[in-house]
Amino acid sequence: MKISKIVPKSYSEVKNLPRFNFTKKVKKQRRLLTPIAWLLSFPETWQRKAKIIKFNMESLKKTPYLLLANHNAFYDFKVATRAIFPRRATYVVALDGFIAREAIMREVGCIGTRKFITDVTVVKQIKRSLNELKHINILYPEARYSLVGTTAVLPESLGKLVKLLKVPIVTLISHGHHLSQPVWNLRKRKVKTSAEMRYLLSPEQIENFTVPEINKMINQAFMYDDYAWQKANNVLIKEAYRAEGLEAPLYKCPACLCEGKNITKGATLTCSNCGLSHELLENGELKNHHGKTYFTSISAWFDWQRETVKNEILNGTYRFEHDVKINMLPNSTGFYEIGKGTLTHDLDGFVVSGKGFGETFTFKRSILDNYSVHIEYNYFGRGHGISFSTGSDTFYMFSPEKTYLVTKVYFAVEELYKLKKDELTALLP
Repeated sequence: MKISKIVPKSYSEVKNLPRFNFTKKVKKQRRLLTPIAWLLSFPETWQRKAKIIKFNMESLKKTPYLLLANHNAFYDFKVATRAIFPRRATYVVALDGFIAREAIMREVGCIGTRKFITDVTVVKQIKRSLNELKHINILYPEARYSLVGTTAVLPESLGKLVKLLKVPIVTLISHGHHLSQPVWNLRKRKVKTSAEMRYLLSPEQIENFTVPEINKMINQAFMYDDYAWQKANNVLIKEAYRAEGLEAPLYKCPACLCEGKNITKGATLTCSNCGLSHELLENGELKNHHGKTYFTSISAWFDWQRETVKNEILNGTYRFEHDVKINMLPNSTGFYEIGKGTLTHDLDGFVVSGKGFGETFTFKRSILDNYSVHIEYNYFGRGHGISFSTGSDTFYMFSPEKTYLVTKVYFAVEELYKLKKDELTALLP
């Protein structure tokens, strides 16, 4: 079925459907398909006058390596294809990327996975790509598009993976991709882009560094802010609709502190409760023309919201509950709606309780089950979504209502995880 289609089916029926075969060995990208990938990728990179600057890459012209790339838009794949030209690669791709096109995805060298879970199978597939197929493997460790063009949390297991693979590590950090097509409004804008491709760690260096040291270096390499880059490079976005959709990541008013009341039109973000209004200028700055400008950058507003959620957690008042439609994604055939119910997220984690086709069901995730969570903005007209996975299932909870504050839940999942990990670390001898 198409990715935009949903099939009603009971929970029992979906549980009995075959699961995606993650163990099927990854293939080399078919040579016949490689020129097609170039044809689909290069024109847009030329149109956007993309600059790709390479550092210390001369010694890796024929060597397999793990390429770690930041993730802001589908355009990322096109830039990566050009960056490794004329070589081929395999790609780690989330299961929803295989919907209705599993066969072709496997032929171009894609490795399937479910997001934000511990997945030993995908590690084996990456090792096969590097050691047996002698291919570059491209991994987007942020595991989703950045919400406001800044670094998303990276998994703690990344350093362990690097230690295990013992191959060269290369980073590809792109700038302007979020600006060209932000996840909160997928209409494309006219933006030039740039990227730095860097040989970060050799196998010899990996041998000498600890896992925490490797994680620290990768995290430092992944520090980016598209709006700071926009201002520094005087990049102007003149599209009249440039702020529309921004109320999804910027859901809280800094003046009256209401949540879910922000609305956007054209280049303006306005609180419908108190009237506070900010214009998103062509250079990416925010400005209130009729009063106090609370934040001059989107990333600063975004980070302030995270702090407010963290404070709610620390004072014990955080709790989120909302009515949702519950979907499952068992394999690459598509989404199945199993019923309606309630999503609750609090200081103990997630509880989703639902009913459909005469069946009741409950799913739970503890705080330590998820270091982050996948969210969607207006996903194929279904509204915003929150998604989490187990080893065999992926659940999506959708609602079209503005009060479904998925960004707030995203902050809470990450902050709860960090606090719980710190608590457990403090108990160690």
